Amino acid sequence: MSLAHTAAEYMLSDALLPDRRGPRLKGLRLELPLDRMVKFVAMGFPLLLMSLAFAQEFSSGSPISCFCPSNFSIRQAAYVDSSCWDALVHHEQDESGQYRTKSLWPHKALPYSLLALAVAMYLPVLLWQYAAVPALSSDLRFIISELDKSYNRAIRLVQHMLKIWQEGSDPHAFWDELEKARKERYFEFPLLERYLACKQRSHSLVAAYLLRNSLLLFFTSATYLYLGHFHLDVFFQEEFSCSIKTGLLRGETHIPDLITCRLTSLSVFQIVSLSSVAIYTLLVPVIIYNLTRLCRWDKRLLSIYEMLPAFDLLSRKMLGCPINDLNVILLFLRANVSELISFSWLSVLCALKDTTTQKHNIDTVVDFMTLLAGLEPSKPKHLTHGMCDENP
Repeated sequence: MSLAHTAAEYMLSDALLPDRRGPRLKGLRLELPLDRMVKFVAMGFPLLLMSLAFAQEFSSGSPISCFCPSNFSIRQAAYVDSSCWDALVHHEQDESGQYRTKSLWPHKALPYSLLALAVAMYLPVLLWQYAAVPALSSDLRFIISELDKSYNRAIRLVQHMLKIWQEGSDPHAFWDELEKARKERYFEFPLLERYLACKQRSHSLVAAYLLRNSLLLFFTSATYLYLGHFHLDVFFQEEFSCSIKTGLLRGETHIPDLITCRLTSLSVFQIVSLSSVAIYTLLVPVIIYNLTRLCRWDKRLLSIYEMLPAFDLLSRKMLGCPINDLNVILLFLRANVSELISFSWLSVLCALKDTTTQKHNIDTVVDFMTLLAGLEPSKPKHLTHGMCDENP
């Protein structure tokens, strides 16, 4: 019997988690994986396209090529290219013979509009960093620490029970005290459960998360409007008619009224426009999915930690409307499950609990570890019958 008790003590000692967790909690993930992916794509893609536009401009020289008269010198031709690029206005003649103008400024503003788009997509991330991350980090550190401590307390409780069982001479007294402790809820540590229940009445984190994703949808819609209204109008126009007869050159008769120019950067403009529409169209379902996750509870983590004493948010049906801070915290706990050392132990115990033949006697990790240590999770029947025989 002593050998079995020694083996049980070793088993319980190995089940205890290390207490020194400070350095491990420095790597908390304060962004969900999908949110991080959306951030990098929404911000990085415009910057990539902006670098492509600038690289094309620096490598090929002037973004336009004007067909000047043959009597123009090289310096005059360069002046025409520079003047037409600065103006970037297309002159066309209508049916009445009047000239109408159409600005082609989206070609010139392309790199800067991409930079503005990247900055706009960073604003929701900045809002989340300043409005939600400090409180979320504090909540996660406390909850992760308390979950592991609650698991350790349950293991130490089983160690204490095993010690009392070994040292006690009257088994009836031991089981009577154990039943009394269970009825009076001595084994429960409700601080964490009550803290999580209070988070259902808080909405600061969920408001910041909704605002972040709503702003992303708003800026994406604004991008669609910008591309549809400004880029689509000049999307297929490769050539335009430019007028340089302004200022001192207005009265020069040897200069033609209009000079035809070609946009050499049109292909880059088209690639940037089409790829922007495609990428942000793919991001919209991901953003909507992130929002819909707040409409349902992520109960997988809670179902595992139901084995802890006084952690019965599910069984007691304490979960109400999922749009609150508790649901956001649960999502981030799932993302930081690697920081929860107790999660792997409880997952194993849950799997073993589902396969045991005495499911009705096992509710918490205390009951299961008691059984593994060689004790019955409830009063043995022979002791119960013995008491009945003594007290007919």
